Amino acid sequence: MQIGIVSTGIFLPENYITGAEIAQLAGIPERVVGEKMGIKKKPVPGPGDHTCEMGIKAARVALEKANMDPLDIDLVIYIGEEYKEYPLWTAGIKLQEEIGARNAWAFDTALRCGTTVMALKLAKMMLSDPEINNVLLAGGYRNGDFIDYQNPRTRFMYNLGAGGGAILLKKGHQENVLFETEMITDGSFSEDVVVVAGGTKNPISAENLARGLYQLDVLDPQGMKERLEQKSMANFLKVIRRSVEKSGFLEKDISYVGMLHMKRSAHDFVLRELGLAEEKSIYLEDYGHIGQIDQILSLELAEKAGELKDGDVVVLVSAGIGYAWGATTIVWGKGVQ
Repeated sequence: MQIGIVSTGIFLPENYITGAEIAQLAGIPERVVGEKMGIKKKPVPGPGDHTCEMGIKAARVALEKANMDPLDIDLVIYIGEEYKEYPLWTAGIKLQEEIGARNAWAFDTALRCGTTVMALKLAKMMLSDPEINNVLLAGGYRNGDFIDYQNPRTRFMYNLGAGGGAILLKKGHQENVLFETEMITDGSFSEDVVVVAGGTKNPISAENLARGLYQLDVLDPQGMKERLEQKSMANFLKVIRRSVEKSGFLEKDISYVGMLHMKRSAHDFVLRELGLAEEKSIYLEDYGHIGQIDQILSLELAEKAGELKDGDVVVLVSAGIGYAWGATTIVWGKGVQ
């Protein structure tokens, strides 16, 4: 049974921080932020731009575009971050209620910035249930709140932004058909990047707050760098190639790659290795890295720009702290009969 994307939705806060402002906060040259990190600007949350709330807004957009009654949704999978309105809270149930999906059931899932790609695989498996026909993936992201621009160990995360995204999936939908997903996780990176305080190891306390332990940090920066250099790009390319191959296509069939935001040189490297021209992907330099929302945003931008046509083989690619790499292949439009 084919599973297709009916619609997507994006919500972006009105507030932005520019690359020049980031450079000033970090005390580094503006050229480094703009050219090396690839950040012209990125959205940052305003007072009402909470994590689940941004997912709710994106979900409403997707529903309106699809002209779908929320009561027709059978399952809601929350794909936003664990950092949300409240700790120990199932955001998917709140999202379900706010959009009026009262006939659905809901749960949260998380794989850091790999969550959307992982959830597409999960949704495809769950759609084998005869009682599940329409699935909504939605959530928000604002982990940029945890960034200290004075901490050089987290410089590779200065691109973290904010926003919400949603994808509506339907069993038997003949357009934008989901094919195969490939995932790799590597636990040797599992404790490299963490917010030190707030869990059971370092509980909430005024002392930990005063020590600045409620922000993202890299516990072994040199070790992480060495291990990532050995594995990251290789695994990035591996999940793309395996996803495409498992879907029955060749690497040369790829028409568009929806990639997360990363430094410009890494983005260009992936395209070169795949033999793809620059226009076969959109570099998110005006958005930064909105975590697992990047793939949805890239897909929307490509569609609005007229970059996608019937039959195009599209690959959505993610990489997340933990470390996790993932790729999903989609045949766009009415390319599958």
